[in-house]
Amino acid sequence: MPEPRIPLDQWRALVAVVEKGGYARAAAALHKSQSSVTYGVQQLESQLGVKAFKIAGRRAELTPTGELLYRRARYLLDEAAALEQSAQRLSAGWEAEVRLAVEVIFPTWLLLACLDRLGKESPHTRIELIEAVLGHRTDALAQGQADLAIFGSVPPGFLGEPLMRLRFVLAAHPEHPVHQLGRKLSLRDLRPYRHLVVRESSPERASAPSMETTQRWTFSHLATSIEAARSGYGFAWLPEEKIRQELAAGTLKPLPMREGGERFAELYLIFADREHAGPATLRLAEIIREAVASECKRSASRPKTSARKRIN
Repeated sequence: MPEPRIPLDQWRALVAVVEKGGYARAAAALHKSQSSVTYGVQQLESQLGVKAFKIAGRRAELTPTGELLYRRARYLLDEAAALEQSAQRLSAGWEAEVRLAVEVIFPTWLLLACLDRLGKESPHTRIELIEAVLGHRTDALAQGQADLAIFGSVPPGFLGEPLMRLRFVLAAHPEHPVHQLGRKLSLRDLRPYRHLVVRESSPERASAPSMETTQRWTFSHLATSIEAARSGYGFAWLPEEKIRQELAAGTLKPLPMREGGERFAELYLIFADREHAGPATLRLAEIIREAVASECKRSASRPKTSARKRIN
């Protein structure tokens, strides 16, 4: 790869002339003399053998080549600034990597928004996401594999703070036989039909024992349970947030239970070691708290029947 010939100061001068609208204003913004800014741009043009500006009256306007150089120079300067900021954060103790374990019932769209926000603030901090299922959901903390976790229960030896409450609904495909009964349902009505269960991510783990039915399919992944219910193979307790698209499309429909047609599961934010958590881990936790609080506030203000995302 050839060595770059143009120093950042010359690219900065080019960008300033464009964004400030002329050499004089660019010089003032850069705290330099106008002659030094002019010389810097001329040197850039000479080194590259191109013309970045053309004179139109008393104004300097970008040529087509200059427009391309400006866009690339703007990106180059932004990247250089981000690199310097990342180096400063690393020297101040910001971790090169944050490991986050998350239970699968946590809203995916909200999780990705939080990760994106941290990525924008600290682009050189890597994120390892551990999607926790089965009985391994607490192992990531206990075995030192995660710095931060969002779990439905707090493992022994750790402290957690309540983060959010998720609503589960008992749902099945609209054409499922149980929906054809045409009346309010009791548990007795459900017993002849197949119950679809997700091990460890079902709200039954924290509340009542699983209902007695003649048939049961147990899955390791929530997505499989949703697909099975949507395909008409049975009914299931499902997080309302995870099936909002299916509910809106009519491929899943809550069962009209006489009572007990909804349940709730708590999620907790848990540090592996709060006292020794690094700045990036602490910042990610703060971002998650803020995002959840903001969404809960928006959800509370929406009509119950038209909420796009509902987090209780």
